[in-house]
Amino acid sequence: MSAILLVASILATWRVTHLITAEDGPWNVVARLRRLAGSGFFGDLMDCFYCASLWVALPMAYWFGSAWIERVVAWLAVSGGAILLERLVPDRGKDTSD
Repeated sequence: MSAILLVASILATWRVTHLITAEDGPWNVVARLRRLAGSGFFGDLMDCFYCASLWVALPMAYWFGSAWIERVVAWLAVSGGAILLERLVPDRGKDTSD
């Protein structure tokens, strides 16, 4: 996997995961899906950035890796990169004037 592809995969994973876990989406589609998911497995998945990033990163890692070990490492690296980005991006919804 090239460095550019790795960075693009991390950014795409962060974007999709953030959409799933923290945004309403266009026409509130994601918010409605989150409500429909309830409190079961899929509901919990849509509430947890860490969990969702693993599932979002999985197809990207599968796509870009050639051997199974490369895919596993890429899967964890892309998810981990998205998690690091999530930790670096300040939450605009919180009051940071303290």
